[in-house]
Amino acid sequence: VQLVESGGGLVQAGDSLKLACAASGQTSYAVAWFRQAPGQEREFVAAIRWNGGRPTYPQSVKGRFTISGDNRKNTVYLQINNLKPEDTALYYCAADVTRRPLTVDTSLSGNYLYWGQGTQVTVSS
Repeated sequence: VQLVESGGGLVQAGDSLKLACAASGQTSYAVAWFRQAPGQEREFVAAIRWNGGRPTYPQSVKGRFTISGDNRKNTVYLQINNLKPEDTALYYCAADVTRRPLTVDTSLSGNYLYWGQGTQVTVSS
């Protein structure tokens, strides 16, 4: 699976961005977004399953982040509203090519075998 992220940029606090993750190759069953700020550990921010179940988010981004997918375009989007300086990070999408039960935690980075190169989001105050 090849994943290509786009849509990042330099924005001001309060702005919105919509990131895109275009996938090609092997079928994936779930796609997630993670982010990593300088000096920080990678953090899960959203996931969506193609085989059902609701999107998942950590409490820290609920209400501001929305993940969605377009099967026809093999693209997953991450809408981020009311951006904050602490959202500044490199945002990665990742694909899970293993069909798993819906009870499996989608935030586990170890489930995602394929990763994109990332798109930088920088939020100024």
